[in-house]
Amino acid sequence: MKLEMRVPSPGESISEVEIAEWLVEDGDYVEKDQSIAEIDSDKATLELPAEESGEIKIVVGDGETVAVGDVVCIIDTSVKGSISKKNQDISTQEDELKIEKKLNKNIPLKTTPLAESIIKKNNLSFDKLKPSGVDGRITKSDVLSLMNKNSNEVRGSSRKKMSSLRRKIATRLVAVKNETAMLTTFNEVDMSAINNIRTEFKEMFKEKHSVGVGFMSFFSKAITQALLEFKDVNSMVNGEEIVHYDYVDLGIAVSAPKGLMVPVVRDAETLTFREIELEIKRLAIKARDGKITIDEMLNGTFTITNGGVFGSMLSTPIINPPQSAILGMHNIIDRPVAIDGKVEIRPIMYLALSYDHRIIDGKSSVGFLCRVKEFLENPKLHLMNNDVKKALEL
Repeated sequence: MKLEMRVPSPGESISEVEIAEWLVEDGDYVEKDQSIAEIDSDKATLELPAEESGEIKIVVGDGETVAVGDVVCIIDTSVKGSISKKNQDISTQEDELKIEKKLNKNIPLKTTPLAESIIKKNNLSFDKLKPSGVDGRITKSDVLSLMNKNSNEVRGSSRKKMSSLRRKIATRLVAVKNETAMLTTFNEVDMSAINNIRTEFKEMFKEKHSVGVGFMSFFSKAITQALLEFKDVNSMVNGEEIVHYDYVDLGIAVSAPKGLMVPVVRDAETLTFREIELEIKRLAIKARDGKITIDEMLNGTFTITNGGVFGSMLSTPIINPPQSAILGMHNIIDRPVAIDGKVEIRPIMYLALSYDHRIIDGKSSVGFLCRVKEFLENPKLHLMNNDVKKALEL
């Protein structure tokens, strides 16, 4: 029996996808549920699993765009456990690579089978390979890129087609700049109180809840409380109407191998520190592994982005449409500040709130950011009801 595999729907409103890369070759024997390809949509990169075991015939090449429901490959299920000589060679090479991985910790643990076979055949160095695949895997294109680079002079160049996700992000960013009256207001936060709480309770928190107590839970709590007070900041424009939300679905920007993704923490205003940390960890892992679903990234009402993890001191984040505001976090640096007439060194973070001035005026934007600053500088009072252990469920 020959089974036609068609492109599944990644989610509502998505009508076409791009075959980012086949993880197997034409004529290979594949097992049921084995990942055989990566597909790019304008919202995420997903893996395509084999629906049955058998010999595969690929009918759509790498980089081609196809509609949802189109046939991309055919699996001959009458072939039972047959492995071609080509696959036997690859399997042998894979076994050798697994032994090498155990002996050499510098060899990456995540490499597509096709990429591994090319690496082994051409005796390439893993140290020079830069992974671009889902979950940091080295792909065929990474290997071919290195081979092309090695064959050219030092002053070489390469071309690579933008993925559907990257093209969609580019279009959305340009649209935000053109269609909103975006402004940014700034403030600074003394992180001493949060640092003290984390230092005192981080080990106890991690031991009990199996997750660290990070900055994001404090920021999430502060932002959600402030948003319920400054409702214009938690809103969106819909035609000639302004839609206000009485809940907060908080988007957390995550840098993933295929581009920026924004998983959403639902009803964030109702969650505890523990619940926030666990949910952020779950979503971040899924995003970086390419396992995030479209539904987990839709319909956020406000977004946080943290350029500080990359060392950014200050930035003007771009609004995530159709939302009306976004808060940018940055790195924490010891700075001299005036405290009660004396100069002290304190850990300071700069905050940036970008907002749509069409519906958020200066009073609301500045007031919101000042309230966030107030909550973060005295979290015990404003976020923990003067009982740190209870708030952290210790």
